[in-house]
Amino acid sequence: MVQKAKILLVDDRPENLLALEAILSALDQTLVRASSGEEALKALLTDDFAVILLDVQMPGMDGFETAAHIKRRERTRDIPIIFLTAINHGPHHTFRGYAAGAVDYISKPFDPWVLRAKVSVFVELYMKNCQLREQAALLRLQLEGNGKPDPEEAKEPAGLLAELSARLAAVEEQAEALSKQLDDSADAAAVATAAHLERKLTGLRRALDALEPGAGSGASRLPSQS
Repeated sequence: MVQKAKILLVDDRPENLLALEAILSALDQTLVRASSGEEALKALLTDDFAVILLDVQMPGMDGFETAAHIKRRERTRDIPIIFLTAINHGPHHTFRGYAAGAVDYISKPFDPWVLRAKVSVFVELYMKNCQLREQAALLRLQLEGNGKPDPEEAKEPAGLLAELSARLAAVEEQAEALSKQLDDSADAAAVATAAHLERKLTGLRRALDALEPGAGSGASRLPSQS
């Protein structure tokens, strides 16, 4: 069973959280509520999230300050943040959102379909990244001799590399198709995130190539997919 991605919804108004849950429920992922910036930061201490939907206008710690804390933490700095705001003070206000680390900035009222589509892109990127980390961990265990697979499922290192290379090729093909689709949509923020994933794919591909027979063991050079 594929584990569901977690999406963090941050808003001080319960009715807004309820509306977000109604919009995103079709994605069939795990939706986590936070009614303040402080509550959001607590949730981020223990759980991993695919994307954060963060309200700008909140009492106490507002969205900009919350985002600043998120981006300062090594564990959470790469989580995409989509700012949601009921006000629009023009380009300067929008720029402040991007400067705080947001990948997107959406003014209310927003189109539910558009929001759901944007969130689904980041969920898909997150799931692909998780898949790559799992495959990299499996590869490390096999090459270091620490894993003890079932004899019926055990494979020679060369066979394992070939299988992982084929799996990676499939992910690379999907990522390329996703990038082309995003290019057509002209969503700069999503395109940048897709490019980030492609760089990680390139790093893993180089590591797998280095592990081919004749290239040395290279196990210690396998990059961490964070």
